[in-house]
Amino acid sequence: MGSGGQDVAEVVWQVFAIKYAERNARTRQDSFILDDDHATPHAMDYFLWVLKSPLGAIVVDTGYERAEGERRGRPILRDPREAVAAVGVDPEAVETLIVTHMHYDHAGGLDRFPRATIHIQQSEMAFATGPCMCHEHLRKPFTAEHACQLVRRLYEGQVRFHEGEGSVAPGVTVHRIGGHTQGLQVVRVRTEAGWLCLASDASHYYENFLRGKPFPIVLNLAAMLDGFRRIQSLADSPDLVVPGHDPLVFEHFATPAGAPDFVLRLDQGPRRSIVAAGG
Repeated sequence: MGSGGQDVAEVVWQVFAIKYAERNARTRQDSFILDDDHATPHAMDYFLWVLKSPLGAIVVDTGYERAEGERRGRPILRDPREAVAAVGVDPEAVETLIVTHMHYDHAGGLDRFPRATIHIQQSEMAFATGPCMCHEHLRKPFTAEHACQLVRRLYEGQVRFHEGEGSVAPGVTVHRIGGHTQGLQVVRVRTEAGWLCLASDASHYYENFLRGKPFPIVLNLAAMLDGFRRIQSLADSPDLVVPGHDPLVFEHFATPAGAPDFVLRLDQGPRRSIVAAGG
């Protein structure tokens, strides 16, 4: 990434959420453990994120490709390449890619970004390629080909491992949360509105972290619950914690002028207080 002539200590980032898929045939029991209202419909949106500054563009997660969607019966609305192109990013030119974790819906398009160095937690790589994958329940959200793509990129010198916390670029850091997977990490970004936390699956929905309600796909429940507090501490306010799958993100943040309706601008803050609205 070039400096673009800007003092790196003062870099702030634009942050875009891009919806690439949705799954509406779900209920609240699919989203929350021991929810009293378990039978009520509860939709899920699927996002990837793009950070932009004079230093360049960073892509956070890659979604999954059409073939993966067909195999799982979860079709996508747009390929990862189309998604990032909607905010003016050429996937062939992206040099920095953050993978929050290796579940199929976050790491399914690694081959769409051939030049990128991949930033991932060391513990996530060990989890996705180690003995835990002997258990069918644990490996179900993973896809072998995605793990193989990551290993190939490792051997091509295009993987950078982090242990706990790490710096990706000025104003962009990653922080291991765990809970959902062994090496799940979130992304902290300096923006115009303040420090923002892209929570990914550390909190699928606002309700998870605002009300302390864990998501059912969990490796370590205590780590997940602790993570709800941690992601709030990484942001300047709970309004700047962005969950990974909540359709309510569209109610809180605006589509930038001229952008398609599946793109949201996050770095200017929400249109109203999320906390006051109860998530």
